Amino acid sequence: MSNSFTGEPTPFQAPDGAASGPLSAVAPYGASLVFVAAATVVAFGLEAPVGAPNLALVFVLPVIAAASLFGWGPSLLATVLGVLAFDFFFTEPRYSLVISRPSDIWSAVLLLVIAAVVSAVAAESRRRELAARRSAEQATALQSLAHVVIQAGSPAEILAAAATALARIFRAPAVVFVDQAGELRLAASAGGARLTAAEEEAAKGTLDLNLPTHAETFPYPMATFDFWPVVTPRGRRCVIGVGWAASGRSRPAHPDRFIEIVGAYLAAAL
Repeated sequence: MSNSFTGEPTPFQAPDGAASGPLSAVAPYGASLVFVAAATVVAFGLEAPVGAPNLALVFVLPVIAAASLFGWGPSLLATVLGVLAFDFFFTEPRYSLVISRPSDIWSAVLLLVIAAVVSAVAAESRRRELAARRSAEQATALQSLAHVVIQAGSPAEILAAAATALARIFRAPAVVFVDQAGELRLAASAGGARLTAAEEEAAKGTLDLNLPTHAETFPYPMATFDFWPVVTPRGRRCVIGVGWAASGRSRPAHPDRFIEIVGAYLAAAL
């Protein structure tokens, strides 16, 4: 499919921040395993000068690293593996998960509690950091769109900027259709958008009914984009779409706020 405003094909690009596949989801847990293994090696090196009962805090380090880098899930795995490694290698009887000495039991319990608390705190800190970073990215995307509108860019530039802003805000493919003499045509795309006849039909239905449509739902179960209609004060009609289903992402809980902002920019500029 070509861009009707530029005549150029719309190339495929992976959307910013898109997951690369199952491997990317498993990798943080594998890294947590490596962190615990490294801590175990360090603990063996420190056992002679420090003493086995005092090695428990060594296994807090991989928990901190996993929570700070990857979040709650990998840090929880590091917590469990750290406690098991400490129990198996450094409590009596050795190379068994049985603990015979009360002091070792206390050390294992203390390790579990400290690691769990540290994991929760670090994971929450990471969550807030990521949320702040996403908010900054979304604000930057809207600022870039506003800049093009304020500079009175051409319609093609404004439409391209709108599609790019949507792709950056939602980290998913995005498109903008424009009604030209009664024919709905693709005007801009970003984030590797690839459309089929099902998406085109859904976009037309959105424009005809002047109502949003959701992907993979009646009456367009084969469409993988959500669409929203936009009508400018001058009577120009557009449709903007975001392909969460097309990129394998979950639809955000409340995307309408950003959709309305981008739609307002288009309505004001076109």
